[in-house]
Amino acid sequence: MNEAARIYHGGCLCGAVRYRVRIERPEGYYCHCRMCQLAFGSVFAPWVNVAAADVEWQAEQPRRYASSRIAERGFCPHCGTPLSFQFADSPRLDLSIGSFDDPSAIPPTSHFAIETRVANWHTPDGLPEQRADAFEALNARWKSAYGDAPPALATVRGDRSKG
Repeated sequence: MNEAARIYHGGCLCGAVRYRVRIERPEGYYCHCRMCQLAFGSVFAPWVNVAAADVEWQAEQPRRYASSRIAERGFCPHCGTPLSFQFADSPRLDLSIGSFDDPSAIPPTSHFAIETRVANWHTPDGLPEQRADAFEALNARWKSAYGDAPPALATVRGDRSKG
C-alpha cells in the first residue's frame, strides 16, 4: 500500500453492514451492463474497484448472491442494499458508490458497458466510455463459464431456475 491511500467508510441503509476500505485511486465508474441495471433496479450502477484485501467488513458481513457462474454480488441481508460485486477469480471487488458515507469523495471517471446503456437516460458528461464486448478479460471469463461470450441474460437467469 502506498502512502497516498486513504481510508473511506460506508455501509447499508439499515446500518447492519458497515465497512472501512483503503483506496489508493478513488476512481468511480458507471456500469451500464444489463445485470447491474437489474441488480440495482436502476439504469446504471456506480462502482469503485478496490483490492478485496483492503476492505474490512465491520459488524455483519454482507450476504453474497451468485448472479452468474462467474461473479457474486454482496448485499445487506436485512435491508437489501447492494454493496459489492466480485468476479469469482479476482482478488479485487467493486463497492457501490451509494454505500459510501460520503459518495461525493469518489468521483466518476468513466462509463462501462455502454452498448447496453439506456439511451433516454443518458446525459453526456465527456467521460471516457468503454464497451463491455471490447473488454477481453471479461469476455474470456464469460466464454470459460458459458462457452460463448457473453451469454444472453436469459441464459444467466436460467441458471437461477435450476438451483
